[in-house]
Amino acid sequence: MNPDIIKKVVEAALLASGKPLKIDRIMGLFAEGDFQPEKKDIREALEAISESCNDRGIELREVASGFRLQVKEDMAPWISRLWEEKPQRYTRALLETLALIAYRQPVTRGEIE
Repeated sequence: MNPDIIKKVVEAALLASGKPLKIDRIMGLFAEGDFQPEKKDIREALEAISESCNDRGIELREVASGFRLQVKEDMAPWISRLWEEKPQRYTRALLETLALIAYRQPVTRGEIE
């Protein structure tokens, strides 16, 4: 199989997956009837993807549970704006319960109710 196709499949899988992928899982993406790439081929594709990410805002990172594409750390000031943090809103009942727990520690659930 063409190394470019392997690279494209691996890159697409890393992008589409919401979690890190191990090499064995990536190898499982290729159908048994097709050319089954070796681990060496997958590693070469991962290295090529890593090199191609050098001048981009993402990077290929190996973590304990496999490989993943992630945003580079120096992009964090801009990318973090995608997720606005909203202050928590606590109900009056919740605040009263927390106050009881704080003043009467240790307290059981039955004593609060």
